[in-house]
Amino acid sequence: MTGIVEAFSPSYAQARTKFLEAAAAAGLSIESHVHPLKGRDGEDLAMDVVRDGPADAKKLLIVSSACHGVEGYCGSGVQVFALHDAEWRAKARDAGVATLYIHALNPYGFSHVRRFTHENVDLNRNFQDFSKPLPVNTAYREVQPLLLPDQWPPGPENQAAVAEYIATKGEAAWQAAISQGQHEFPQGVFFGGTEPTWSNRTLRQVLRQHGAGASKIAWIDLHTGLGPSGHGERIYAGNDNAVAVARARAWWDGGGATPVTSIYDGSSTSAFLTGLMWTSIYDECPHAEYTGIAMEYGTVPVLDVMNAIRAEQWLQLHPETPADKAAQIKAQMLAAFYTDADVWKGQIISQARQSMFQAVNGLTA
Repeated sequence: MTGIVEAFSPSYAQARTKFLEAAAAAGLSIESHVHPLKGRDGEDLAMDVVRDGPADAKKLLIVSSACHGVEGYCGSGVQVFALHDAEWRAKARDAGVATLYIHALNPYGFSHVRRFTHENVDLNRNFQDFSKPLPVNTAYREVQPLLLPDQWPPGPENQAAVAEYIATKGEAAWQAAISQGQHEFPQGVFFGGTEPTWSNRTLRQVLRQHGAGASKIAWIDLHTGLGPSGHGERIYAGNDNAVAVARARAWWDGGGATPVTSIYDGSSTSAFLTGLMWTSIYDECPHAEYTGIAMEYGTVPVLDVMNAIRAEQWLQLHPETPADKAAQIKAQMLAAFYTDADVWKGQIISQARQSMFQAVNGLTA
């Protein structure tokens, strides 16, 4: 049994090795979708998929990591621990539930300590119908000139303009304007893209293959960066359907102890978003009853998270940046999405494990 702390890794390369070794130790086959680019240290990148349970299982639980690359430092730890967790595996097996672990949805971002893909796309804004006009984020147009100044850290004038925006419109408005997603500024932040990314296309292939025989599908997508440190917010991840929302809350709210929030009613720490990844399940597995959540773990205050994203994107636009400054920006980015502390890691595992047990109970109710 791998310990909680040992399940986490200081790099994508090590995280992938631990995941593959855990799958092999469990006697499970590994399906690797190789990414076209290499990692930060020259390593191979892949979206690795492991199914624990029969191919013909009617009930399927998906547990995915690194939709937002750097958030994989957290999510991978959950997946590695789960593969070593005999009690958890027996719980799912005895209930007739197959678990599909999708490790590193965005392996490039995971390896390079980026939120975005190699196409500079936020994967969780990329699931749009690109044959139709794309959403327009007018608030982002307003803040775009402030986000990526010529110098970093920003000068006094930029800092004053940002402070004025927040003082006038509020921190929530600043967060929403930036994070809602946009399709106009390819070199900006939270860019949703103008076509499906590699990760989008690959994930759809995985869902078609593994969801084909399932009549009920649950999905826990692991995220970090919003909310109080170490707290796992269960954010409803599905269409705005009262029956599905009620089902998710019945499964995961723990009698009120672990409430399920929603972007539709304003109860979530997340802004209202479009182009979300879970919409793919309706396209690829329309035959299945679907119930899902994003498990969102808090790290540092949201303004610090937004500034880390701005700094890292600035770095992408300034490759001439001295190595020591680049390293500092990357360290700031990692700290915004991953807390390298034993207590935090324990909180992550315990809440993820609870949500997975709840999902199995819900699938078999």
